[in-house]
Amino acid sequence: MPIDESPTMHRHAYLTTAEAADYLRLKERKVYDLVRQGEIPCTKVTGKLLFPRQSLDLWLMSHLEGGQPGQRPIPRVLAGSQDPLLEWSLRESGSELAMLCQGSGDGVRRLLDGDALLAGVHVIDDAGGYNHPESLGLGGVRDLVMIRWARRRQGLMLPPGNPKGIDSLAALAKNDRGEAPLVARRQPGAGADRLLRFLLKRHDLTLEDLRLAPDTMLSEDDLALAVHQGQADVGLGVEAAAHRHGLDFVPLQQECFDLAMRRRSYFERPVQHLLAFAQEARFAERAAMMQGYDLTGRGKVVYNA
Repeated sequence: MPIDESPTMHRHAYLTTAEAADYLRLKERKVYDLVRQGEIPCTKVTGKLLFPRQSLDLWLMSHLEGGQPGQRPIPRVLAGSQDPLLEWSLRESGSELAMLCQGSGDGVRRLLDGDALLAGVHVIDDAGGYNHPESLGLGGVRDLVMIRWARRRQGLMLPPGNPKGIDSLAALAKNDRGEAPLVARRQPGAGADRLLRFLLKRHDLTLEDLRLAPDTMLSEDDLALAVHQGQADVGLGVEAAAHRHGLDFVPLQQECFDLAMRRRSYFERPVQHLLAFAQEARFAERAAMMQGYDLTGRGKVVYNA
């Protein structure tokens, strides 16, 4: 179910210890014990404990669900789409999460198979919305949780100086002589591939109207390198990757990049380390330096099945 975003909820997003105890029907001393044991989600601001209401709800539901006998541990792996800011944060946060990023579709499959703790996704649907469980193939997951990582700018990655003067998606189409820029693209199932098809449809174009490079790229960096090294004239990718490789960039779309996981995985220490790090000042500073990120709502639960 989508998370309620009413003004009342925003006013009471964080509870004091006394309010959390009342909310959970526990004694305050028991709440302090749970904090000391690292069992309950909380944060400390100027020495005062605060308890995010959404996290408390997830914590309660995860305990109600319990575990299944004989269930194998989920590997500490982050799968799905590559994101430069996420990649940096995994290293800097000490989360101890391994990264296996081969596109949103691959991440969803690994999440469903229990081969990844969480998956980064940025999949647009036919109506222009992002990361709806049904469009991801996660509609039947009864304990699905989605956390907002960031909003990002997607657009055209171009060689330095943009020698061919490409300024729009329409400029990628073949002319009457069959001439067109050589376009690098991501693999089918990747969020960028879905976005490319969506944007082309807006211009009454299809992939057949483009001159495509023979090989697909498995990551943002692979695509950026192909453009930088002259293996392609242009490709659709995220702004931060374009800047990292010294490429020109034409923005086309702002998208939502979210982290999908099962509810119990939200409380695994690697995930909590990563999400806590995303609230630090140096995370925001790094995002501004990388360019193309909007951190509004980062860490927010945007879906809770």
